[in-house]
Amino acid sequence: MTEASVTHIDSYLYRRDEDGHLVFLLLKRRPDKRYGHLWQGVAGQMEEGETAVETLLREVNEETGLRPLFAFTADHVTSFYQSYNDRMNLVPVFGVEVGLAEVHLSEEHESYRWVRFEEGVKMLTWDQQKKALSVINEMILSVDNRIDWSEIDIHYQD
Repeated sequence: MTEASVTHIDSYLYRRDEDGHLVFLLLKRRPDKRYGHLWQGVAGQMEEGETAVETLLREVNEETGLRPLFAFTADHVTSFYQSYNDRMNLVPVFGVEVGLAEVHLSEEHESYRWVRFEEGVKMLTWDQQKKALSVINEMILSVDNRIDWSEIDIHYQD
C-alpha cells in the first residue's frame, strides 16, 4: 500500500525592489546536481525529527544566507510520487519575505535571480512550481486575511 507523508518543503522568497515592485528569488541548480540547470525556489528534504517550519528556516539559511522577516503557509500543497519506495510525498509550500537582495549560494546552486512574477513563472519547469508561485503571489497581493491566518511564528526560532 502506498504511503503518503510530508518529506520536503518548498518556498518562494520575496521582497520589494528599489522601484517597489514585488520580486521573487529563483535559484538555478548546478549542472552536476540532480535536476541540473533547473530553476527553483528554496526547497529541501526534512531531516530526522524536524518539523516543516524547522526545515524551512534551515534551508533558507543554508541555500541563501538570508534571514526571514515574515513567513506564511501558502494555500497550496505540492506532491510527487517516488516509485522506488512507493511513496507519495506531500510538500507544504511557504512564502517568505526577506529584506536583503544579496544571496550567498550553497554548493547546490550556481546562480540566482530576483524576478517579477511573470518572468518567474516562465523560468520554472514543473506545473506544481508554477502553481505554488502563483498562489503565493496572489496571496501577497490580495486584500483578504489568508496571510494573517497563515502566518508562521518565526521569532521563537531565534
